[in-house]
Amino acid sequence: MSRAVERFVYDPAVGRFITFVILFNAAVLGLETSAGIMARFGGLITALDRLCLTIFVIEILLKLAARRFGFFRDGWNVFDFAIVGIALVPAAQGLSVLRAMRVLRLLRIVSVTPRLRRVVEGFLSALPGMASVFVLMGIIFYIFAVIATKLFGQDFPEWFGTLGRSIYTLFQMMTLDSWSTGTVRPIMEVFPWAWVFFVPFVLITTFAVMNLVVGLIVNSLQDAHHAEENQATEAYRDEVLARLQAIEKRLSQRPGDEDRG
Repeated sequence: MSRAVERFVYDPAVGRFITFVILFNAAVLGLETSAGIMARFGGLITALDRLCLTIFVIEILLKLAARRFGFFRDGWNVFDFAIVGIALVPAAQGLSVLRAMRVLRLLRIVSVTPRLRRVVEGFLSALPGMASVFVLMGIIFYIFAVIATKLFGQDFPEWFGTLGRSIYTLFQMMTLDSWSTGTVRPIMEVFPWAWVFFVPFVLITTFAVMNLVVGLIVNSLQDAHHAEENQATEAYRDEVLARLQAIEKRLSQRPGDEDRG
């Protein structure tokens, strides 16, 4: 019975149907943000949302029936279980915030789409390397923030008056959000040499360190892709070997059959 349920719930056609329901539910949740639409079709939209949630719950229950405790050994199954569970939390007092997070159901599209799963897995595998880069970036930010507070804090307290403000201003500069016209040029009117401080900071953080992060992510995605290709190749090789062994076994049995004849 469990095998039949497993074959059904993991059938590609069922997977495509669940993908459609996820996208349809995302559109329904978007319509809920419109007061005008809710005033006219609120009952229908709420019913459709509950229908989508019911389908998700049935899918989770079928997977639990098929794999039982093995269901929780797959991280993506746990992810789906948590996302659907959040949607079942009653909208009462402080828990209403969790109800607003129903839109997280759209993230289930990641778990049902192999290519998106590959991207997320590649990103997660890059986190250890990214942690080292972020530590390096934190050290750079701290050094430049201390210097900036001492150099410019007295004349520009709204930007560099405290260490926290300096870090935030430098972070804004790292994103290249009007860092030149909005911050550096006004400072250069008082300190003409300020570019000597800010230009190296932007070069180091924006063009060097951030490119390291991008490179780590791209490298992890390539590794995940190669691992998937190797896994598929090994599976195909094992299948071919199994067929060859079956053929060899049949050929080896024929002489014995003839002797008995």
